[in-house]
Amino acid sequence: MALDGAQPKGDLAVVGEQIGRPARALLGVVARCARGLPSVAKTAPHLADGTPFPTLYWLTCPAARAAIGGLEAGGLMRELNARLESDAEFAAAYVAAHESYLAAREELGAIEGRPGAGGMPRRVKCLHVHYAHHAAGGPNPVGALVAQRIEPLNCAKACVDGARAEIPEDPRPKVR
Repeated sequence: MALDGAQPKGDLAVVGEQIGRPARALLGVVARCARGLPSVAKTAPHLADGTPFPTLYWLTCPAARAAIGGLEAGGLMRELNARLESDAEFAAAYVAAHESYLAAREELGAIEGRPGAGGMPRRVKCLHVHYAHHAAGGPNPVGALVAQRIEPLNCAKACVDGARAEIPEDPRPKVR
């Protein structure tokens, strides 16, 4: 229950507030933050009007989006693209992440031409997509590297008022 007595907001309303517009093609929440709020949403491969929507995992967490934006502005994508050229093992893991992403999306429906997301499989174009894939449980080496650089995301307060009053216990061991 919300602290002000209002009913807690549902995931659809929370995601809309997090991204600043109504969510489109939302299928559900596949990852949550330490406060229990949506952090990654799963979307359909087509919008209601039939338009292809290749982004299966949509990062909704404002704190993660801001932190990742800082990594992008700092040149991490250039660094990762260079690594794709020089590190065959990393490049192979990235191709495998692409195939995993496509397979998960195609379980919901095919998109003509099988477009990737976030530049996959040849380049790194959007760190947000890769982090969302990783946070949703996908085997994404770029997302894993991003997670190492931005986590833990410790928010001083919930990003959406009234979304959730109780904060779940952090399952990670406490460092003393």
